[in-house]
Amino acid sequence: MNLLIAAPALPLDEAGKYVAGAYIVFVVLLVVYVAIMAAKLGRIERELRDLAGFAESRKEAERANGQATPGREAEEVATDV
Repeated sequence: MNLLIAAPALPLDEAGKYVAGAYIVFVVLLVVYVAIMAAKLGRIERELRDLAGFAESRKEAERANGQATPGREAEEVATDV
């Protein structure tokens, strides 16, 4: 048991390179992951903004044409009556 504690698996001068390399690989992978998530979040936000704009323009066009389709407002009025 004491033999495992006394003798490292690699000499410390060689092990330092591998430990540093492992940390560098970990940090690079972490940065790549964060960059991918940021790009995905930006794309989702842009698509949601486009959909919200499309819904607003459609709603205003229906109001201008006098073709108000029942939506949440109609459901609330129907339950009040």
